[in-house]
Amino acid sequence: MADAKVIPFDDDHRSRGGGAPRPSRRRSAGSRRQGGGQPAAVGEVQPLPGVASVQDDDPVTDEDEQPQEPAAGRDGGGLERRVASGLAFLRRRLTGDYEVDDFGYDEELTDQVLMSLLRPVYEKYFRVEVKGVENIPSEGGALIVANHSGTVPVDGLMMQVAVHDHHPADRHLRLLAADLVFVLPVVNELARKLGHTLACAEDAERLLAQGELVGVMPEGFKGIGKPFGERYKLQRFGRGGFVSTALRQGAPIIPCSIVGAEEIYPMIGNAKTLARLLGFPYFPLTPTFPWLGPLGAVPLPTKWTIQFGEPIPTDGYPPEAAEDPMLMFNLTDQVREQIQHTLYKLLVQRRSVFF
Repeated sequence: MADAKVIPFDDDHRSRGGGAPRPSRRRSAGSRRQGGGQPAAVGEVQPLPGVASVQDDDPVTDEDEQPQEPAAGRDGGGLERRVASGLAFLRRRLTGDYEVDDFGYDEELTDQVLMSLLRPVYEKYFRVEVKGVENIPSEGGALIVANHSGTVPVDGLMMQVAVHDHHPADRHLRLLAADLVFVLPVVNELARKLGHTLACAEDAERLLAQGELVGVMPEGFKGIGKPFGERYKLQRFGRGGFVSTALRQGAPIIPCSIVGAEEIYPMIGNAKTLARLLGFPYFPLTPTFPWLGPLGAVPLPTKWTIQFGEPIPTDGYPPEAAEDPMLMFNLTDQVREQIQHTLYKLLVQRRSVFF
């Protein structure tokens, strides 16, 4: 599949591993010798026919001296712990003995359930490669600004998994979502549990003031609902409200570029009449949807790259800078250009849409 026309520019995990495997203490039956003191002088004992004699110089190792643990004993402990942890988690959910914050974010449910459901899609299906995660600060509020694409907003979820699984400080990304997310049944509850909140300045400022990592995609529906022919061409970044929010809190702005999401649902048409009837901003027509029914809703298994750029500091500006329209315009344009430039570089480096 052809990529978007690109302009070349001059260049200028945290794996959840365990400890090392425990060395095997297994020994063969009959390999341990019966020890004792020096035997009394006796005549030479001839070995029985067909039975090998035990030589005195055969080494006796620690492995020989240790009794072999039953296989069930080695594996049963971990299984029992997992079952006990699962039962304790279930008990807390049933009794209401868990905490959510003012926005409805459920950290325990996110870590133990929701991320576990998203991780196979992230690792196995889209095979996301993450770059520049070290540019995200280890503490304090920060605003991640990313491009938006893909017809269905899967890119925000994948960015959330990238931060959750790869940042050395175990940070959680709180996404700002559109109003439509919070009126859809089921989706509304899941979004709240994942830490998403309404894309408004008040909520964003509260989260940044609490030292949270906040994610925003200023293109909105213009980005995810654009035709496939305009892929990787950034749309307008609104009126720069995210810059004003960052300036008020003195939070750094981290540009983020996502490649791979544009091709999961190639949007070749828009059924506008049907979209108005359903109350959607657009109704996508792709090569597979709605022609193949539910099967057509399966995204294409493209290869993704998510790159976090160098932070743009805002703490050096005076408090009144948040009301300066020219400064907001310049910073917004700087963030947008940095994301677009990185997108072009990643597209040039990409070998294939799917590999």
